[in-house]
Amino acid sequence: MVVCGDDALAVRLAGELHDIYRRPVTLLVPDADTIGPEPPPTTRVVEADAPDAAALREAGAAQAEALALVYEDDATNIRAALTARRINPRVRLVIRLYNRKLGGYLAELLDQAAVVAGGSAGESAITVLSDADTAAPALAATVVAGTSKVLQADGLLFRAIERTPQQRRTATGPVLCTLALLSSTTEDPAGTEGSDRSGAAGPRLLPAAMDIARSAQRGAVVLEAVSHAPPSGTPGRLRAPRLPVMELFSRRVRWSLAGFTAAVTAIAITSAITTGDHFVHAAYVTLLDLFSINDPAIGDPTERQLLQLFTGLVGLLLLPVLVAAVLEASGSFRSASALRRPPRGTADHVVLVGLGRVGTRVLARLRELGIPVVCVEEDPEARGIPLARTLRVPVILGDATQDGILEAARIHRAHALLALTSSDTTNLEAILCARTTTPDLRVALRLYDDEFATAVHRTLRSAHPQAVTRSRSVTSLAAPAFATAMMGRQILGALPVERRVLLFAAIDVAGLPQLEGRTVADALNPGHWRVLALDTTDPADRRPDLRATRLDGQSHDSGLLFDLHPGHLLGPDDRVVIAATRQGLAELLSHRPHTARPTRTPHSTGREPSPSPGT
Repeated sequence: MVVCGDDALAVRLAGELHDIYRRPVTLLVPDADTIGPEPPPTTRVVEADAPDAAALREAGAAQAEALALVYEDDATNIRAALTARRINPRVRLVIRLYNRKLGGYLAELLDQAAVVAGGSAGESAITVLSDADTAAPALAATVVAGTSKVLQADGLLFRAIERTPQQRRTATGPVLCTLALLSSTTEDPAGTEGSDRSGAAGPRLLPAAMDIARSAQRGAVVLEAVSHAPPSGTPGRLRAPRLPVMELFSRRVRWSLAGFTAAVTAIAITSAITTGDHFVHAAYVTLLDLFSINDPAIGDPTERQLLQLFTGLVGLLLLPVLVAAVLEASGSFRSASALRRPPRGTADHVVLVGLGRVGTRVLARLRELGIPVVCVEEDPEARGIPLARTLRVPVILGDATQDGILEAARIHRAHALLALTSSDTTNLEAILCARTTTPDLRVALRLYDDEFATAVHRTLRSAHPQAVTRSRSVTSLAAPAFATAMMGRQILGALPVERRVLLFAAIDVAGLPQLEGRTVADALNPGHWRVLALDTTDPADRRPDLRATRLDGQSHDSGLLFDLHPGHLLGPDDRVVIAATRQGLAELLSHRPHTARPTRTPHSTGREPSPSPGT
């Protein structure tokens, strides 16, 4: 395996491949001392300023089984992918791209290049992933955990609900399965609650039926419903919402117009009664009097003269209201394409600090969930500003650490604060500033280093034990999906369960002794994996990302069968959707026979890691 990158994602991906999948890894980086954590000791490190042809050959791309290009710059990854395809037309490519539309075009182009070179697209699969897209569901779920909101996996394919013990006892709706049991305590003195080091008190992923029955005092994450909605489009494709009529005018103007309408109606009715005219004619005459374009009622009965005078007075009072309404409407239209400010009544919202690559994706995910958001961004040209303008999300321009910025975002009325800038110090300072005014505020922050994140989490929890505090690392959330893609499997989504991750993948049953020839009940391995659904799509139409099984907005069926009988026998032609831990998925893949390609020769890394059993 060859991993090329210039930030912490490359190092964490190399560690994932080495520690979980026990594969030899070569790491191509500009400078190994400046990109983050230390790589695994048995990893071969090649330093090069750019992933050009010479650097890729030195890293072993010509003999590699899989090559990951995870540079922060999309253009660098694209150039390196084209170069790697020329060096090795059959290498499996995993490319990190923020632009998803461009990524789809690039995958098709490289697949065609592989076919022209004499191979097949299946031998040299192209997987385009975005660390921001992979981490966004976890970050969005962080601020709504513990509520009735939906925790989503990628593509809206799976919907998981977090239930408290009380909700578990009183729930009556159908549940497909229990994905995890949450921690039984939050008083872990080592600060490792919710992680793999929490022991028996920590979360249990994919528990057995007996454990579920015995753990009624714990919260749980259950698969309660499945959504087959098509994946959301790119931000540029989001349709601008129509400007509601109610937002054109303020409440005072609306009440004033309603009062004038009632007054005119009452005058018209009175006129019809006193004069004996038809109501329509009486209303017409009243409007003429209102706008002072009717003849004076000289010689008419006293009632008619009084009504005309009163109607003229109402018309004089109506004039300033009409002017105010016109000014407010024109101002609303002018501000429709500008940044909005949070209204005075804003409450129970999420304050999102940072509209960069990750913040933009999280903003889109939160709005899909229908959660009100107020954004804070220092750069007026940030990547997420156009999306916020399109979605009509209020944005405060300024540094979140400066006085008055968070107050302008109504932080004292907010439900949660999510700090997602690229600076750890800015995120931490924003959290601390918010806690000074709102000690019980639910907060979540993005931090670069896992150890630092654990220390911050422990300290904030000790200082504010009554409040919810979460810290997340984007690279740690994204690394499992990239590693599994390098092993030739498509990750459909990654669902965070406290500080652990549950993966969803679509895999073929053929060649897997833990699944092939077994029933659905026998294929269950508690704590490692379980079968969720069966893909009934014709094998010739299947795609690794299940694209052929998703709805396109029409009325055809999706092809995924979730209500599987425990006695259903899995055959070699079946493909299933599974939920698995990282170790469980690695164990499944390691038992699949690996067929050596005759044109390849093993690449020597100098220091070979000791293989694990079964690989």
